[in-house]
Amino acid sequence: MQRALICGLAALVCTLPASALAGEAAYKAPHNGFGQPDLGGSWSNATLTPQARSALYGARRAQTPEEVRLLEGAIAAKDAASAAPVTAASAATSSLGGASDNVGAYDRAWIDQGAKVMRVGGEPRTSLITTADGQPPHRGEAASPPSPGAGSLAAGRQAVKQAAEFDQFAAQGNVAIGRMGSFDNPESRGVGERCIIGFGRNAGPPMFPNGWYNNNYLIVQGKDAVAIVVEMNHDLRRIALNARHRADDIRPWFGDSIGWYEGDTLVVETNHFPQAEAYYGAWKDLTVTERFTRVAKDRILYRFTVADPTVWEKSWGGEYEMHPLKGQLFEYACHEGNYALPGILAGARAEERRAASAKPETVALRELGDPIHELGHRYRVP
Repeated sequence: MQRALICGLAALVCTLPASALAGEAAYKAPHNGFGQPDLGGSWSNATLTPQARSALYGARRAQTPEEVRLLEGAIAAKDAASAAPVTAASAATSSLGGASDNVGAYDRAWIDQGAKVMRVGGEPRTSLITTADGQPPHRGEAASPPSPGAGSLAAGRQAVKQAAEFDQFAAQGNVAIGRMGSFDNPESRGVGERCIIGFGRNAGPPMFPNGWYNNNYLIVQGKDAVAIVVEMNHDLRRIALNARHRADDIRPWFGDSIGWYEGDTLVVETNHFPQAEAYYGAWKDLTVTERFTRVAKDRILYRFTVADPTVWEKSWGGEYEMHPLKGQLFEYACHEGNYALPGILAGARAEERRAASAKPETVALRELGDPIHELGHRYRVP
C-alpha cells in the first residue's frame, strides 16, 4: 500500500509543469523608478485558447501534449497555406485557409489570432475561465452534467478537430447575418461596429483576446496612475492609484478603475460599468478585480475575479499569461474615413422604399443613392 501511494505521488509530480515545480516565487520582478514592480512595455494576449471551455473537455483544465501538437500544427498549416503563392488550382482545392472565395470576408492574411495554446505556469489550458467546467456560472441553475466521455482522450481529440476546422470567415458576407439587428439610426448599431470601443472585450475588464487581431497592449506606469493602451480601436484604460471610486452614477467606458500594489502585484478594481459593456448580463452591480503579476522576464500573469450578487451566487474568474509583443503598437484608425455606417443605413432606407412601393426583388444600384445623402435624409447630419 505504501509503495503504491509513493508511486502514485511520483506519477502526479511527473505530470506537473516544470515551472510549477520550481515555483514562480523564484523570479523577482524588477522595479521601476517609482519603486513599483515593472509591468511596463508592449504585451499581447493572443492565443488559440478560448475564453470558455469546450464541453468535450469536461472538467479537464489542461490539454495533453498531443492535443497541443495537433492544434498548433493545424493552425501553422493554415498560416503557411495563406502565405503561399495563390494559383487557380490551389484556390480551387485548398481547404487550409488560403485565399477565400467569399468576397465579403477577410482571409488569414488579415488576422493575427495567435499561434499557441495559452500556458499558465507551463500548463496548456483548455480555457481562460477557471471554473470547474470552464464556463461562466448560471444563477440558480445547476451545472449541466458532462456528456458521456467528456474529458477523455477521444473527446479531447474531437475538441481539437472542431477548433482546427472552425471557419471564422464563413459568416462574413452572409446576407442573413448581415441583416441582424436594427437599422433605424446609428445609435441602434453596436458600439464595436460604430468604432466607439473595440469589439471582443480587449479592453474589458476583464480583458480578453478577440480571436481576430490587435490583441496587443502598452502598459505605462506613473506615480499616481497606470495607463493601458489597447491597440484594438486605440482604447485607453486609466487606473487611478490609491484612489477612491466615484460616488455618482456616471458610467464611463471601461468602468471606473482604481488600483494599488500588493507586493509585486498590481491590483485593479473596477465598477460603474455602462450597460453597453455588460459581461454575461452583469453590469450595474458588477465588480471586476484584476491582478497583474510579472512572473518572468517574458510573462505577466493576469488573473481576474468577477462578482455581481444580482447575477451570480458567488464570484468566479480566470487567468492567463501575457507575452511580449514582437514589435510595437500602431494606431487603429477605425472610424476615421469610414463610410460603412452611412452605407449600411442608406441600404436600409433603400430597402424600405422598395418594400413600400412593392418593387421586384432586384434593385438597380442607382436606387441606393449617395450614402451620406441617405443618412442625412433619415438622420440629420450637420
